[in-house]
Amino acid sequence: MIDPPKLLHQTSYSPQMKGISSIWVVFITSLFLLNMTNCVEDEVKTTLVNFLAQLSSTNGQQNSTLVWKQDSDPCKDQWQGVYCDAQNISIKKLYLDRFNLSGTLDVAMLCKLQPLAESLTILSLDGNNIGGGIAAEIGNCTQLTQLHLSGNHLAGNLPGSLAMLNNLKRLDISNNNFSGRLPELSRISGLNMLLAQNNHLNGDVPAFDFSNFDQFNVSYNNFSGLIPDVHGYFFADSFLGNPELCGDPLPKKCSDIPLAVSEAEASEKSKGSKGPSKEQILMYAGYAALGVVLILFVVLKLCRRKKKEKKFEALKRVVSTNVGGAEKSSNVVTSESKAEVSRSEFSVTSESGMVSQSQSQSLIVLSRPVVSELKLEDLLRAPAELIGRGKNGSLYKVMLLNGITVVVKRIKDWTISTHDFKQRMQLLSQAKHPHVVSPLAFYCSHQEKLLVYEYQHNGSLFKLLHGTSKAFDWTSRLGTAATIAETLAFMHQELGQHGIAHGNLKSSNILLNINMEPCISEYGVMGMDDAQNTPTATSSSDVFKGDVHSYGVILLELLTGKLVKSNGMDLADWVQSVVREEWTGEVFDRSLLSEYASEERMVNLLQVALRCVNRSPEARPSMNQVVLMINTIKEDEEKSLIYEV
Repeated sequence: MIDPPKLLHQTSYSPQMKGISSIWVVFITSLFLLNMTNCVEDEVKTTLVNFLAQLSSTNGQQNSTLVWKQDSDPCKDQWQGVYCDAQNISIKKLYLDRFNLSGTLDVAMLCKLQPLAESLTILSLDGNNIGGGIAAEIGNCTQLTQLHLSGNHLAGNLPGSLAMLNNLKRLDISNNNFSGRLPELSRISGLNMLLAQNNHLNGDVPAFDFSNFDQFNVSYNNFSGLIPDVHGYFFADSFLGNPELCGDPLPKKCSDIPLAVSEAEASEKSKGSKGPSKEQILMYAGYAALGVVLILFVVLKLCRRKKKEKKFEALKRVVSTNVGGAEKSSNVVTSESKAEVSRSEFSVTSESGMVSQSQSQSLIVLSRPVVSELKLEDLLRAPAELIGRGKNGSLYKVMLLNGITVVVKRIKDWTISTHDFKQRMQLLSQAKHPHVVSPLAFYCSHQEKLLVYEYQHNGSLFKLLHGTSKAFDWTSRLGTAATIAETLAFMHQELGQHGIAHGNLKSSNILLNINMEPCISEYGVMGMDDAQNTPTATSSSDVFKGDVHSYGVILLELLTGKLVKSNGMDLADWVQSVVREEWTGEVFDRSLLSEYASEERMVNLLQVALRCVNRSPEARPSMNQVVLMINTIKEDEEKSLIYEV
């Protein structure tokens, strides 16, 4: 028979029993915590499923092409369009572009749930048929860095809580039916993209720090008033289609009278009524002052015009008698209030072929079939529009009297001699290629250099990738990459002995011709440095390896759909960091993945790009080697398409 006190003693103080008790406590606690975690995960899954059901259709049924199941895990089972963190614990990104979703957007459902609100960084719903609006609860999703809602049927006012998203970098609400005023988005210091074109927004355009923006567009809305100072970072196409909007960079100038009157009225209201006689005196005095200012403004304009006309005629007479003396006073192309290029201060004759010193003031025509009898005076007299400005010069779109549209590039700060510049233009004209936009004509003096190109109406590769909602599929991107590579290799071979590389290759310098084929523009306009700019320089591999690096960056743009500089980080550095972390799939443009493009061939092209952007110029391939690698990828792609058929 066991002594009860002894049993009690063993039960209370046995180390073995104490260990077993501790294990049970830990086990029960773990079960409790695990159960709590599962509850949170279930709540997230339920919310996501309900969110998709709202997006899919008006009757709450999910879209057949995109199904999220409640009994599976969003991260571990890789729900389509859902991207998680490295630990597969929290939802980071929702990419639901172009899934033909036709329901309503209930962003409040996501942002009310704390786990989602604290983890979600990207919400992208571009190119669907979603209705509804943006709920004020969007402000709860404080980690959002990107919100893409372009190409839907969303409507209503934008909530002021958008301005509370302090981490927001990119906002695209273009091509919807939003109305009302823009929130105070200028308070978001890190915002670098705002696309709001093709809506019904009104009010004034907030005073953003436009130097922070990679992309900005509020065209085709109902904005009114004076455009804030864009400091030359954006042009008229970012503000077109707003009839009541005025000021630079639009040609429409704001009237002084309505502004002054409104300010006077506001001042009177703030001071209160002082009696009818005093109000009348102030009102008439204001009108009189405005009248005087208006008259002085008109007189000043007339005087300036007369002065310019007299100066032009005088200079023209001087130059006609002494061509050589005109070299000392160069013409300057400027953007006037009527967007016209200023008239020439030189005598003009059209010549072709090599040029002698006595012809130094002429416009040298290199391509007669297009601009056979073009003269500098005719070129500078034609109406022009400033379409671009960079560190190397400005671009003007010019409509000639014969109906031909050309682009004039004015080059600045290039310390190349007049003789070497003319020789370089002749060499570039001789290196003919169907996918190179060659100069039609040029003008060169000691201080001034102008180049004339044929205008390409379909814009640039940069705008196709970053500035439009046009579909740009994988096959087209691969074909574009191959064409650019072959063209660049041809130019390197033709001009290699003269050491003339492109020197400034980028997606905005790849123009699209009438058949939407890529054409390299501005080849050889600026070199790597002054020593390598002269056409007589020896062929330096570094010059051409610089072009190879630039081409590699264009490949990265085609593969990722991202800007060269985004969030203050270089695109090549970002891609390399992602690849090092073995997250290669995160690099590619979501629109390519959604069309089920071959990831194997995209990875192969990515490897070519990474070789091109190698930090060591010696480690980069030549363009001929690049052509061979890309053509191999292109052949594999074509074979796969044949097998699919």
